[in-house]
Amino acid sequence: MPSVTSHARGAASRAAGNTWLERLTRAGFLGYGVLHLLFAYVIVQIAFGSPAADGDQSGAMHKVAEEPFGAALIAIMVIGLVAMAVWQILEIFTVRRHLERAASAVRAAFYLYLGWNGVKVLRGKNTSSADTQQNATEGLLGSGPGRLTVVGAGLVVAGIGIGLAIVGLTRRFEKHLKVGQMTAAMRRLIVRLGMLGYIAKGIAYAIAGVLFVVAAVQYDSDKARGLDAALRALSDRSYGMWLLLLAAIGFAAYGLFAVAEARYRKV
Repeated sequence: MPSVTSHARGAASRAAGNTWLERLTRAGFLGYGVLHLLFAYVIVQIAFGSPAADGDQSGAMHKVAEEPFGAALIAIMVIGLVAMAVWQILEIFTVRRHLERAASAVRAAFYLYLGWNGVKVLRGKNTSSADTQQNATEGLLGSGPGRLTVVGAGLVVAGIGIGLAIVGLTRRFEKHLKVGQMTAAMRRLIVRLGMLGYIAKGIAYAIAGVLFVVAAVQYDSDKARGLDAALRALSDRSYGMWLLLLAAIGFAAYGLFAVAEARYRKV
């Protein structure tokens, strides 16, 4: 007699095969790519010292909101991100390896987090995710257990960053792509974009995680601002402008890779 787990896996597999979910998920990848391209633009602004939004995805969303039809674009992004999160939640029940399930859970949580940031922008809230992280950290630094929580969060973020960089270096993302539908030249281009994008994101998140740990050690919540703090830390280096421009190129590469995933990702 089929087990409850088998029934759940079968139901999740049927749901994941829904045509509309696939279309919305692919639209989500497209919006995700555009968001990274806008984020790269924000990084370039920081590199040249221009007044810019916070150096994270919510800052990029605020940039979008300033443009004509910006609210409509963010609404589409939010719908796509929610679809991507649902797809990853269903993946938890369909894949068999525990590590892949954990990765799907992390991705689902991240897509929902970005989607919630989009909802806050649509509601006219000016508080960025960087401000939220800093305020939450400030409240935790007043106690020993709170500081340990911040350290733990920093280690998790740094670990995610290292994992992203490894995915880029080993080209592990290729197994999720429909490479058989690509020309040889297209495959080379997409693989190079993926490698550069994953490595750049990994380094940025690893720095952000380390800065969370530093924030706990030094009682300095200003360092607990996620990607924004990581980018500001790069800007303080002697070759800060060039480091930030390299980061912008990396995030732009990931954005183009995500746009390619809208067509070639196995969903």
